[in-house]
Amino acid sequence: MERRAFKQAVYAVRDDEAALDIVQDAMLRLTERYGDRPAAELPLLFQRILQNAIRDWFRRQKVRNLWVTLFSALSPGREDDDQDPLETLQAAGESNAEAPAEDKLEQAQILEIIEQEIKRLPGRQREAFLLRYWEEHDVAETARAMGCSEGSVKTHCSRATHALATALKARGITL
Repeated sequence: MERRAFKQAVYAVRDDEAALDIVQDAMLRLTERYGDRPAAELPLLFQRILQNAIRDWFRRQKVRNLWVTLFSALSPGREDDDQDPLETLQAAGESNAEAPAEDKLEQAQILEIIEQEIKRLPGRQREAFLLRYWEEHDVAETARAMGCSEGSVKTHCSRATHALATALKARGITL
């Protein structure tokens, strides 16, 4: 469950470290506040806590970015900010010493494209899509986790599915 929650957070915030912090905080909140609840309620409670933590992260980022912008306008340009962000990235092929089979490679490429397209979905569509089809919750459970109506879940899922299908078709991928 934690791996899927991590992926959900990464899709939302697009930062591995922040996503890890969000998932850990959500797990701690679940255990601290809802440890006495029946085990059947915990997955939906966790999803709700996770989505709230993601929204809180975005709120904090908005405020933080405002202050950073204001303070950076007051200070003169700094010469020691010449770091190249590309230096911190690993080359794609460095970790794979042996080449996988052709179909495994194709599958990995398609999964990567699907993940990229999921990241591009609007937040609520992505949330509904992941809860319904990745977490395999039914419509009612998804609606409770998202705090909306079942009709909204169906609408978000439908729009997400159509958007993904269109994007994949544009890239020449038919599933």
